[in-house]
Amino acid sequence: MTDTPPRLTHLRDDGSAHMVDVTDKQVTKRTASAQAVLTTRPEVVAMIADGTLPKGEAMGTARIAGIMAAKQTSTLIPLCHPLPLTKLDVDITADGSQVRVVATATTKGVTGVEMEALTAASVAALTLYDMIKAVDNRAVIGEVMVLAKAGGKSGDWSRA
Repeated sequence: MTDTPPRLTHLRDDGSAHMVDVTDKQVTKRTASAQAVLTTRPEVVAMIADGTLPKGEAMGTARIAGIMAAKQTSTLIPLCHPLPLTKLDVDITADGSQVRVVATATTKGVTGVEMEALTAASVAALTLYDMIKAVDNRAVIGEVMVLAKAGGKSGDWSRA
């Protein structure tokens, strides 16, 4: 038995990148959840939560931005397949000095929706930053990660 590392599916034998052929994969229900966390001052988080930022109501704006972004994932990430999203939730919670964005994407398809969930969470957090930069341009976006996925050949998993 050899210890050959697994072959990366986005690379051809010559090392060049290509779009993976998913033609023969089975259609299954697939979901993924991802997060992004905005860290700022507690008084700014309070303004986000109560909708009193100079730019207006940030949570609703960020939620819509995340949904719109998820639908554009394949135009933003070069090797992603375009997917028909059947549902996308963007939940935003404010606590202390952090605002946590969790996006959950769902589809019936032949490839996963992790990138759509990550895109939604990231763009929603970027939108929050844009909404608060007049009151805190030193806020930080971090902890961007997939939290869980379900469906497909590789199976289900969760960070929790």
